[in-house]
Amino acid sequence: MSLHMHIAPELIIDGTLYTLLIFSVITWTLIFFKLWQFINNSHCNERFESAFWSLSDLKQAKELSPELSKGSQARLAYQGLTWLEEHERSAGTRLKHSGDSTELLEQALRVQLQQEQHAMEGGLTLLASIGSTAPFVGLFGTVLGIMQAMHDITESGSTSLDVVAGPIGDALVATAIGIAVAVPAVLAYNFFLRRVKVQRTRLENFVAGFLSVALNTKNSQA
Repeated sequence: MSLHMHIAPELIIDGTLYTLLIFSVITWTLIFFKLWQFINNSHCNERFESAFWSLSDLKQAKELSPELSKGSQARLAYQGLTWLEEHERSAGTRLKHSGDSTELLEQALRVQLQQEQHAMEGGLTLLASIGSTAPFVGLFGTVLGIMQAMHDITESGSTSLDVVAGPIGDALVATAIGIAVAVPAVLAYNFFLRRVKVQRTRLENFVAGFLSVALNTKNSQA
């Protein structure tokens, strides 16, 4: 049974174009949001890092102003300080704090680091999916458009260039739109993936420094 007897191809083609439009809106929304997220987080980290390493005592980090206590590094430091306080109160009484304190603190910081990385990676999978599927969605619209054009040409009984070129040219627009949607998504995905790696490296360096300070503080108190 013919496709034309079930769903009008025009509706499917229009649906394809609207789908690509939604993809485009999602892509640019994610691009602007991720740009703001990375710029804001980098700015907060720079301010916190400068203030944190200027402190004379590790515990003073919790006394920093709220304006300075923002960003992924601040959350890592807060997690580390909170764990240290719990360890002082619960050492030897809870399994959570049984074992080498340095290794346990490192584990707690690694868990927080993974959470920060997941937050930075949020939306990237969607960008990658749009970048890989948008051309095929556009191609799907083009194929249906060409099928519809051939059907109309057959019914008209004319095969002149003017009759053939117009409908087929219109059908190819869907592929062009699909590629136009995919390119920004792929470029943005690669760019943000690189930024995630850079920020993760900075966070790992901060974790190493925090552990060193915490260990020195522990040894000086022993």
